[in-house]
Amino acid sequence: MDKDRFKKCVTSQEELKLLVGSPSEKAKKKVMDCLDHHCRQFIEKSPFLVMATSDENGRCDSSPRGDAPGFVHVIDDYHLVIPERPGNKRVDSLLNILSNPHIGLLFVIPGLEETLRVNGQAVITEDEQILNEMQVNGKAPILGTIVKVDECFIHCAKAFKRSKLWDSKTWLDQAERPNPAKMLHAHVNLPGLSEEKIAAELQESYRNRLY
Repeated sequence: MDKDRFKKCVTSQEELKLLVGSPSEKAKKKVMDCLDHHCRQFIEKSPFLVMATSDENGRCDSSPRGDAPGFVHVIDDYHLVIPERPGNKRVDSLLNILSNPHIGLLFVIPGLEETLRVNGQAVITEDEQILNEMQVNGKAPILGTIVKVDECFIHCAKAFKRSKLWDSKTWLDQAERPNPAKMLHAHVNLPGLSEEKIAAELQESYRNRLY
């Protein structure tokens, strides 16, 4: 980052605190170091999360994970496991975990504007006894990400209220939305790979290779 290009960059914790202020006692005390029954209930009802990881050099990645509510298996008060369903085989998150175990999770429940944040340390497992707990259509995931919880807390609804994410009246019509096949065609730019072929391949993958 070329900081000289941008004016008035904040460069210290002291400066940041002067501008933003300090968290309230409620904000400080809400952080837990385990999954109590409230956190477990939230995870059991969540069909979607965002997984944040980084490699040994601090290069960051965030990746969506989703399935039926309860797809994340809570092992005990301090550990949960996320199934690795079939994807594009880039496995960016898993490669990061191998070099840097620190991980952040954001659990989302449709219609609920508050989210649940879980931060901890991760390992990749191929333990069949654990993975068989997360079978879908008779298929167990090949791998899973076990997270040891360091901290867990509810996050306020302001971002969802400002974005009006769950208000369907704000959603774009189909014709106004970005076209993923068109974007991939422009970005991949391989000979013989048309936008139509990419669109067909995407739909085939969504139909036949979710598990």
